[in-house]
Amino acid sequence: MTHFEPPMHWADHEDIAMALYEKFGDDFTEAKIYRIRFTDLIEWVLGLDNFDGTREQATEGHLEQIQAKWVYEWRDNQ
Repeated sequence: MTHFEPPMHWADHEDIAMALYEKFGDDFTEAKIYRIRFTDLIEWVLGLDNFDGTREQATEGHLEQIQAKWVYEWRDNQ
């Protein structure tokens, strides 16, 4: 039986951050995460397997929160 995961949306900052950390691991340090261009971040989020949202729904606030949660996730794994 496969495990069903509900789709992620832009407001699911922590879930998105965990998925990005799982995808990129330690390739991105705290400093690098904060330097990621939002245009790149949007593409990476849209490319996540379980993401259900559109480019138009992305806001600066969502992207900032995703970056911050990604940093916390990276720190927790160091």
